[in-house]
Amino acid sequence: MLDIKLIREQAGEVARRLATRRGGDESKLKEVLHLDEQRRGLLAEVEKLKATRNDVSKLIGALLKDRKQEEAEARKAEMRDIGDRITALDWEVQSTQASLDALMLQLPNLPHPSVAVGESAEDNPVVRSWGTRREYAFAPKTHIELCESLGLVDFARATKLTGSGFLLYTGWGARLERALIQFMLDLHTREHGYTEVSPPFMVKEECMIGVGQFPKFRDQAYGVAPGDVAGELGQWYLVPTAEAPVANIHREEILRADQLPIRYCAYTPCFRAEAGAAGVGSRGMIRVHQFDKVELIQIVPPEAGYEALETLVGHAEAVLQRLGLHYRVIQLCTADMGYASAMTYDIEVWAPGQGQFLEVSSCSNCEDFQARRMHLRVKDEAGRRFLPHILNGSGTALARLFVAIIETGQQADGSVLLPEALRAYMQTDRLVPAQAGKGTDGSS
Repeated sequence: MLDIKLIREQAGEVARRLATRRGGDESKLKEVLHLDEQRRGLLAEVEKLKATRNDVSKLIGALLKDRKQEEAEARKAEMRDIGDRITALDWEVQSTQASLDALMLQLPNLPHPSVAVGESAEDNPVVRSWGTRREYAFAPKTHIELCESLGLVDFARATKLTGSGFLLYTGWGARLERALIQFMLDLHTREHGYTEVSPPFMVKEECMIGVGQFPKFRDQAYGVAPGDVAGELGQWYLVPTAEAPVANIHREEILRADQLPIRYCAYTPCFRAEAGAAGVGSRGMIRVHQFDKVELIQIVPPEAGYEALETLVGHAEAVLQRLGLHYRVIQLCTADMGYASAMTYDIEVWAPGQGQFLEVSSCSNCEDFQARRMHLRVKDEAGRRFLPHILNGSGTALARLFVAIIETGQQADGSVLLPEALRAYMQTDRLVPAQAGKGTDGSS
């Protein structure tokens, strides 16, 4: 949530920066300012009436003491009128505040001034790349062909079980997915200083509001109800990313400054409806409704936010470097950034079978936008309170990483050579067609 004081004092600048997102949200500022002025006017009137009521109350006491009963009764009637007016105004304040809050929740974060202004993803500047594209003496197969020949994913039965956009990992495919999760958790906890947490896979609505998923992306969420009771729908939502539960761990708390920085990492499956999204109904693993991800969350002092962002991106890059995958880092322009982000870097890995880069990580500094929405504050030794910066990053996401690994490692004989970093987890150095249909340990 944006700071209402900032909007009040720098409305023009806020409108200018919102406009660079190309979402038309700057048009809401006029109503925001109107509701804010109305709310403050009502509060001022309430305070004035309360002061009058206090004065009259003292006067009544004095009149009663002087045995001026008739005049005191007249003042009591006046008090009742004032009380009724205060009650009515309090309701108006609450109603106006609710309208203002609802509108404020619709405003996205302001892009950092250094973010490139653009119209679409085509305007995202490439920051750097790592590694080189592998050359093949044969035509690289797609991950679909490899998954089927090696028995890694059963696309047809996944559709039978749940529908399009879902995956059934089998045999060595299931083991590879599990190995990747374990590898990433080990890397981030042992070498990058994160504390591993294992959060619930469902969250309350306020957690989705806290990270900025709601209200904008409500239509992409999977709501659940206990006992399939329609009236209970919306008590919980399946997590679209571990960011939803993990970033909210300290919601409505006041942390001590010496507790920062906080670094959490978590594995969760991620559930995204993405109704109408192109490609969901087609075969493959590029765009699915459920996928696994290891998420990184940092809570840091405001002055450390952007240094932490660079570090966070480096942690996600380390995953791909250990796996020997060619990738590039891009910075999202203003029109392509996520709703809650002030600055975002995407990491895209090369998938030779697709002939394109695939996004596997998005790392963002949301500044104090999420902290304000979830009422998270920090108090320093002097007792001053401030809002921390909250950062999130994929460290990284599957199944696109799975795609890149098997497409990059494919050999002329149809086998897949695994990255060295995964061999201890997999207890083999390659996947071969002869292993198709076997268990995760290679047995029949």
